[in-house]
Amino acid sequence: MMHTSSPTILVIEDDAVTRNLFLDSLQAEGYDTIGAENGRIGIQLTQEHLPDLVICDILMPDMDGYDVLNALRQDQLTAIIPFIFLTGSDTKDALRKGMELGADDYLTKPLTVEQLLRAINIRLEKQALLRYWYATQTHKISQSIPANIAVSNTPEPFFPSVPQFQKVFDYIEANYHQGITLAKVAEAVGYSRAYLTNRVAKHTGETVNGWIVKRRMMAARSLLKNTNQTVEQIALALGYQNACHFSRQFRQHHGIPPKHWRKKQQFLNTCTQLEKCLPVVQT
Repeated sequence: MMHTSSPTILVIEDDAVTRNLFLDSLQAEGYDTIGAENGRIGIQLTQEHLPDLVICDILMPDMDGYDVLNALRQDQLTAIIPFIFLTGSDTKDALRKGMELGADDYLTKPLTVEQLLRAINIRLEKQALLRYWYATQTHKISQSIPANIAVSNTPEPFFPSVPQFQKVFDYIEANYHQGITLAKVAEAVGYSRAYLTNRVAKHTGETVNGWIVKRRMMAARSLLKNTNQTVEQIALALGYQNACHFSRQFRQHHGIPPKHWRKKQQFLNTCTQLEKCLPVVQT
């Protein structure tokens, strides 16, 4: 599987000198990097950015590496991210504890940059092979579905069933991607803007502008999840004058930028496909 952009590596290390050394070395190799000075910040940044791999020191104040790994493995979005421990201890007990929690590798400090890069490359290659495997398995499963079994793509009803506003919602549905405004909707249905706003808000709990934005956000989620269009292309397709306005509005409604939302959906899909496709091991 080819990366469309450089893999992102998150380094969680409380020692600033060591952390910066790793970050600088990884950046020199073409990786995108994120640094975290403690475990709590590391967990937060992992959940926010969903990096391709996490490197984490074990001995850290407040929250050690074991606690970080355990927290990430409990979250469906971060559970499958490859995780490499860094430690000054090479005892069998420490190694066993890390592996039992789900660590992918275990590197003992001091180590060379070459050793670190080799471990990262191995983990990223294995992750790519795993994704390729379940993708091909999913394709085989879809190809085996009989042709007479129809798959419905009809979306669930979006607008509320309020007969007196049917023309309003029909107009929004037909034109939400053309940058319509309250003024255009009011003109189309023959009401003043103030009257229409008050009536719709009273009966639906949402303003006309609110319904326009919600419908745009619904379409945005579908495009982000089901197409390879860029954020700029999606913004244009939904009638936004620029991607910044679209991204700002998307973040207001979802709490994260559209690029991060898309990446989370990809991880969710990965988890779902793994549950469906991985063979059951008999013990």
